[in-house]
Amino acid sequence: MSNRTLTVDGETISLSHPNKVLFPEDGLTKADLADYYQRVAPMMLPHLRGRALTLHRFPDGIGANGFYQQNRSDHFPDWLPAAHIDHPGDTGPVTHILCERAADLIYLASQATLTLHAWLSRVDRPQRPDQLVFDLDPPGDDFEPVRQAAWQVGDALRDAGLTPFVKTTGSRGLHVVAPLKPGADFDRVRHACRRLADHLVARHPDALTAEQRKNKRHGRLYLDIMRNAFGQTAVAPYAVRAKPGAPVATPLDWNEVNDADIGPRRYRLDNLFRRLGQKDDPWADMAHSAADIDKLETALAAWEQD
Repeated sequence: MSNRTLTVDGETISLSHPNKVLFPEDGLTKADLADYYQRVAPMMLPHLRGRALTLHRFPDGIGANGFYQQNRSDHFPDWLPAAHIDHPGDTGPVTHILCERAADLIYLASQATLTLHAWLSRVDRPQRPDQLVFDLDPPGDDFEPVRQAAWQVGDALRDAGLTPFVKTTGSRGLHVVAPLKPGADFDRVRHACRRLADHLVARHPDALTAEQRKNKRHGRLYLDIMRNAFGQTAVAPYAVRAKPGAPVATPLDWNEVNDADIGPRRYRLDNLFRRLGQKDDPWADMAHSAADIDKLETALAAWEQD
């Protein structure tokens, strides 16, 4: 397998073993992955810029064990950006990988990075999230509870004066995300999310739960707010997942949540660009809708008194 050389943003990227198959059931290669990320870069990069990343790499394809990477490798080129962030406890300082240009994204693909997971805060304010997220996975094989929960979370956020956005995760469920003005710390944002989860469980006790332990959920959908913490991540929009078919985490319009054809792996490498040729990115201007977390706190205080 000869190397393939790409020139992107003035940088030279060597794609070693371009014909190496990363998705055995689908015959998709490292070259296919790099081509995908080069094409999707204009839509994906706005969701990555300024955010520390965790990489999910599969040098031997998804049929073998992959690994997660936060620290920037010494062999990465000097032009690949990074940010130094101090972590509490024994972790200490970490040199986190950033992705600012198409060259960065394609280089990471050349390293068999299938999935990029991004922080909910930016590196200039790592303790101040500018997004909150509810992670909704089905309690069983039926996806309908996820659709219902997404609307319940989304409607509650709207009622509080926030603007919710939704995406497929490319894995099992949906993420409901609301952009924030980065004024509050993670503890305050997570506490507000927990209160909202408790409020929704009280309104829909037979369908929803805030119990972390699976043996206490009793078939109800878990409103997972645990990603709202320092150093936690959410799968980036348009990131490929290490699943057969190469599904892609895909931003949706809210009316698509009701579509019977929508599931967590509805969009893949083989059909995403057909969608993007017909539809703009529903998350393109989400930062313009950022709100203060105190809007949610004020609404929660009123609801809790009812």
